Amino acid sequence: MEVGSLRERIIIALLIYKFGEANVETEIPITEPEVDVKLFESPISIKTITGKGFSGVKLIWTVDAQKAREFRETYYPHCGILLIQINWDSIGGFYYIPLEAQKRLFDRIGGERYIKLPKPGTNPRGVEITKKALSSLVEDKMSKTIEISWQKTKVDYNPYRRWIDYWKENKDEN
Repeated sequence: MEVGSLRERIIIALLIYKFGEANVETEIPITEPEVDVKLFESPISIKTITGKGFSGVKLIWTVDAQKAREFRETYYPHCGILLIQINWDSIGGFYYIPLEAQKRLFDRIGGERYIKLPKPGTNPRGVEITKKALSSLVEDKMSKTIEISWQKTKVDYNPYRRWIDYWKENKDEN
């Protein structure tokens, strides 16, 4: 979950860079489920996955079976999705899945086939959109795709060193 939060911040920074701070709202109330950012006032949920397929994308994070069932019973799409598929040393992409496409698919197949509940006795940490539903959404005529060739590069970065150096530089102020 923490890795996902860091990835979201990177994607939001890209949106700010591309569309300007005035068009990207980052101060989203904690009471807004799923919404990570608003772009041109439209709510967007940012989802990231690593690998070739379209599985494992969480709609909510919970280990509580009852909450998961309640979620499926009450869920209805309410924001666009920006899906980032990282596929190292291969092709992945950025996919924008509009709310209208999600509603259309959800209405057609229903919650049972749209939402995958966690298997009892496991610790999957969340409720997922089914692989089939997500694949259909990515392929929808309304969805937009930017293919990305993901290349891993070695970055010499030590987060501890950065902060140790910072504290040393500012020791007189503390």
